[in-house]
Amino acid sequence: MGSGKVTTGSAPFDFQGKHVTVAGLGVSGIPAAKALHARGALVTVVNDGDDARSREQAAGLEALGITVRLGDGATLPEGTELIVTTPGWGPGKPLFRAAAEAGVPVWGDVELAWRLRGPDAAPWLAVTGTNGKTTTVRMLAAILEAAGLRTAAVGNIGVSLLDVVLGEETYDVLAVELSSYQLHWAPSLRAHSAAVLNLAPDHLDWHGSMEAYAADKGRIYEGNQVACVYNVADKATEDLVREADVEEGCRAIGFTLGTPGPSQLGVVDGILVDRAFVENRQKNAQELAEVSDVRPPAPHNIANALAAAALARAFGVPAQAVRDGLRSFRPDAHRIEHVADLDGVAYVDDSKATNTHAAQASLAAYESIVWIAGGLAKGATFDELVAASAKHLRAVVLIGADRALIREALARHAPEVPVVDLDRTDTGAMLQAVTEAKRLAVAGDTVLLAPACASMDMFTNYNQRGDAFATAVGELRA
Repeated sequence: MGSGKVTTGSAPFDFQGKHVTVAGLGVSGIPAAKALHARGALVTVVNDGDDARSREQAAGLEALGITVRLGDGATLPEGTELIVTTPGWGPGKPLFRAAAEAGVPVWGDVELAWRLRGPDAAPWLAVTGTNGKTTTVRMLAAILEAAGLRTAAVGNIGVSLLDVVLGEETYDVLAVELSSYQLHWAPSLRAHSAAVLNLAPDHLDWHGSMEAYAADKGRIYEGNQVACVYNVADKATEDLVREADVEEGCRAIGFTLGTPGPSQLGVVDGILVDRAFVENRQKNAQELAEVSDVRPPAPHNIANALAAAALARAFGVPAQAVRDGLRSFRPDAHRIEHVADLDGVAYVDDSKATNTHAAQASLAAYESIVWIAGGLAKGATFDELVAASAKHLRAVVLIGADRALIREALARHAPEVPVVDLDRTDTGAMLQAVTEAKRLAVAGDTVLLAPACASMDMFTNYNQRGDAFATAVGELRA
């Protein structure tokens, strides 16, 4: 890690009379426009869409005196001195190219929230990674609460950072989930401590390359004060720590599913242990919790728990609070969610496994699997996933628009595994998929929905896809 001193704050910005353009309506654009307007900025909102919903949102903003331009998100409004963008707007947008040529800075909603914090604002414990962010942040919040701290799980998890920063409630510390999109537009962010859980190809159409994607993830470490938490099993995360410029004394803290070395957290004989935040860490370790305290105790979820524990311990949380927090935590729906047992076969919904990295972690958690997979590949390839998971596969049922890519990878790397290819992309295909999986499974197997793909070819989102799976399993029970 770099050793240069980095200030934890950022230069104050006087919005009074400044011409600020907000790029995009929606969950973060509307609160940003309102917050800027309330601080005296002359706000113009630009939006690509011009549908009924956008017009309704625009009317609400215009009633406040905010200018809105619908159907024109490409042109830089004259006189713009700052752009505040919603996370979904990629850096290749013409608006941002025009801003770069004009020397206009671009902030995201996270940068704006960081700049608007008060002088006594709660420190941020920040988490990013290709997979596991939401679970880790919610585990972290549960641990902090168990320690008696006033906290909230915020950010990309669905709770607006702007709303939290500008709200009346006060906190001791915030557990913050940050996406690569958000980090790209957050140059001033300086967390108390931060973790990158893992890195795998994702959102490359937005970032342009794996190198750019990784660099944006690595921004989370910049200016960290106490700990940069990395995944010992994923060298790319440690490389990001080495490249980061942090506060003097900030430490690199690893987490591992194996026996931890000094300055690491890991697992010994079914116990989560800390060899980082203890006296004489060369020889001593602190027991934190049992593996059985983690729900579900799948390997990648244990890794999430260790990362959450590392951030909590960096904030000074006692060991007992780690155990109590993990015991109280309940995972969100559609994340390795046990739906039912039928005739000795477990049915598990991991619809949230929308990319190959998440699906591989899910497939590694079970011995013998009838795998339901497929959807929108988002440019992914499946050879590595299938090769790593072939030994776990009893059979595969394929659905969705890009299922042929998975079928071809199975033919190359698991030709002996039976495959049912359902030539359907309607929502009703899930019942047929589950029925076929039931036919192929034997007692002791797990029927696992871990699609490794996005859902929008057949469903509104991964939640609806998971719900369809659970409904189909319910029909088998009837």
